[in-house]
Amino acid sequence: MARRLVSKHLLTRRAGMAVAAVLAATAGLAVCATPGDAAALNTANAADADRVGHATAAKRLAELMRQDLDAGAPGAVVRVNDGSGRTISLAQQATWTKRDHKLSADDQFRMGSNTKTMVGVLALQLAAEHKLSLHDPVDKWLPGLVPNGRNITLKMLLNHTSGLYDYINDLSVLARVIGADQSSVRPEALLAISATYPPLFKPGAEYSYSNTNYIALGRVLEKASGQSLATLLERRIIGPLGLRDTYLATNGTSQDGAELAAAYEPDAAHLAPLLPAGVPEGTSFAGPARGEHVLVTSISPAWAWAAGAIVSTPADEQRFLRALASGKLLRPAQLKQMKTTVVETPGDPQSPRYGLGFEEYNSPCGPVWGHTGGVPGYSSQNYTDATGKRSVTVVTTTLFGLHDKKSGAADQKVVDAAVCTMLGKSLPATSK
Repeated sequence: MARRLVSKHLLTRRAGMAVAAVLAATAGLAVCATPGDAAALNTANAADADRVGHATAAKRLAELMRQDLDAGAPGAVVRVNDGSGRTISLAQQATWTKRDHKLSADDQFRMGSNTKTMVGVLALQLAAEHKLSLHDPVDKWLPGLVPNGRNITLKMLLNHTSGLYDYINDLSVLARVIGADQSSVRPEALLAISATYPPLFKPGAEYSYSNTNYIALGRVLEKASGQSLATLLERRIIGPLGLRDTYLATNGTSQDGAELAAAYEPDAAHLAPLLPAGVPEGTSFAGPARGEHVLVTSISPAWAWAAGAIVSTPADEQRFLRALASGKLLRPAQLKQMKTTVVETPGDPQSPRYGLGFEEYNSPCGPVWGHTGGVPGYSSQNYTDATGKRSVTVVTTTLFGLHDKKSGAADQKVVDAAVCTMLGKSLPATSK
């Protein structure tokens, strides 16, 4: 749910050398070839060159992932689909984590705020069916549950311009985040926590990321449709797209499946310098000790609900994003609305821009669309190009660990390189 903190398919060096040998051989043969043969050889050369390019990109990504682990990441997964028909899938993990789980690019991960993009799709689908309007005031659906509910529209919830306080910042929620309290909590209770704080600004006046917005949206969607959020997701997105390893986690299902990747956070001593001011001294995550870390896989993300409780795989996430960007989930008018953005950091020309659950990120190699996500033990970034033909996922098996400056910088290098690989470009020298 947090914002940007900011391997079985690995091509080996031997494979790259073999491709180079093929290129050398065909270059010699082309001297005496007929025009038809030459055309065939040129096609073969292009294909071989493409394979060499994939091998080189995979090798570079693997090197950056090793640097990420050296900087402190317990594990990292990268999956890149550059639209060529081949996929780069890499997974690396620190040796000390192997006792818990053998990490794979096919594992399930808690995707945190990537949930918001799915919720945004649901809202726009229901709007297209006239079951709600993005201009509806929140009070129409949730009377009296949020401050300024008569003046905050559903669109303001979607693009974080409502001014509602983020319930995650309240210390009473901390016990749930760290796993000390795993009892069920209703969305209304989370909204009530946010409502104890004054609005941050006049509705629509500014941008301020708040998970409260999507908790409210989840309840609106349920009331407008007469279905639970989990059912809406299953019937409108997960089922139609064949996302077999994706579901909305609850306390009872948060650990379903043997393929949920093991996740870690720093222990109390190493966590303390990474936490913001105001967090009680001695705060630590619940879970078995793993040296300087804590195994946090057992912490349920159900407290994040519509703001961040989706569990998925890189392949499923990418299928969803490609379907969204290519127009398979929304009509053209609704997709255009979803990509109508507000700047997140005014005055910063490189600032990301936020749409209706869909974020435009200015990578070093060009703009991409998607979202970031973070819940304890998992940090994820999922992107696609504007056409939906390409996609990329980077997941790291820690969240708070990336608050460390060195670790966070190493992780961002992996993300930038993966995005550039998706776009078929080399990472600019200034970003290396």
